[in-house]
Amino acid sequence: MNYLIDTHVLLWYIVGDKRISKRTQSIIESPTNIIFLSNASLWEIAIKTSIGKLKLSGNLIDLREFLLQKGFKILEFDFDDLQVLQELPHYHHDPFDRLIIAQAKAKLFRIITYDAQVERYFESNIAGN
Repeated sequence: MNYLIDTHVLLWYIVGDKRISKRTQSIIESPTNIIFLSNASLWEIAIKTSIGKLKLSGNLIDLREFLLQKGFKILEFDFDDLQVLQELPHYHHDPFDRLIIAQAKAKLFRIITYDAQVERYFESNIAGN
């Protein structure tokens, strides 16, 4: 199955944060699932590290190596995603999350998140918790 992982879940996964349930961890690590990471997440991480709002144990090159090693696929956004983004209701105002939501909806991916605002956009397509 195809999943799109939210930025905070990726960051928690990298450090082994206990907020990730065993179910979510098994979804991420299952070889039968394809886990996508939006390029919006990479953009968010780069911006937040550059302004000091986020600390990584390594740099972005290290992050790329981790993602490759774990088999994550980077999901570029396209015009279909932007069309969905343009039509989204404004439950969530974070531009990174809104693009991730749009990508999951446009591609019909399940989303892995613990963000209640993100969850409002999906009825049964949540993989977190």
